[in-house]
Amino acid sequence: MTCADERYLEPEVHDAAAALRAAGVFADVVSWDEDRNWGAYELVVVRTPWDYFDRLPEFLGWAAQVERQTALVNPADVLRWNSHKGYLAEFTAKGVPTVPTLMVPGPSTDVADQIREVPWQEIVVKPAVDGGARHAWRGRRDDPALTRVAERLTDHGDIVVQPFVPAIVDGERSLVFLGGRFSHAVRKVPKAGDYRSQRHLGGTEVDHQPNSAELRVALSAMEAAPGRLSYARVDLVNWQDAPALIELEVIEPDLFFRGVPERMDRFVEVVQEELAAARAPT
Repeated sequence: MTCADERYLEPEVHDAAAALRAAGVFADVVSWDEDRNWGAYELVVVRTPWDYFDRLPEFLGWAAQVERQTALVNPADVLRWNSHKGYLAEFTAKGVPTVPTLMVPGPSTDVADQIREVPWQEIVVKPAVDGGARHAWRGRRDDPALTRVAERLTDHGDIVVQPFVPAIVDGERSLVFLGGRFSHAVRKVPKAGDYRSQRHLGGTEVDHQPNSAELRVALSAMEAAPGRLSYARVDLVNWQDAPALIELEVIEPDLFFRGVPERMDRFVEVVQEELAAARAPT
């Protein structure tokens, strides 16, 4: 499942559908907001609905409706939970090493006061519901311009405030899990002079072999999620000389199958396992 917004076209979902068909699995690439009989499908796999953050209530309503008709992965309640970055505070409370996060509910009249009280000099401010670093702003906590940005963002909803993590310029490590098991990892490297690693902002990725500390943090995040994850991506950065979670993506993560057939083969196996589970008598 994908989206119809042409700003977010992604070939990976079409490559996955082709690999499924080659394995004998009927597969459609369908936008989530199409008028479809979703119950006619044995399984709906959410993959690239990259416009969901602009239409969150509609998207979450769609997911709940689909799940009443057929099997949905990842499950609707997990999608709802992951759609708001408030889950980062939950992870911290559960002992998952996480980049410190201040949640500011919107609308708010004391954003400036809250930002001035954080213990970090350089910060990043972004909406709690967003993707692709579209509205992320970096600056000093005492910068009036950054405060004004934060105030405008809270007019539209909750925001999160985090310390700027210097190690991020060397790249986030993204660990991909398929069927609940670690599959592969990449290091996402920002372009020179930037800290955002998304491809549409000039970032690149290179294969990465996670060390034992990174795997421990990623597994603790997977275990702390409130439901079974058929696919997930755990994004880590070094914070205070140790790996820490900066995000867990379970709605529309790039899974970095590009040019590595065995990764796509593993994804096909997971979809086949989900199909078998959906067909099993209850």
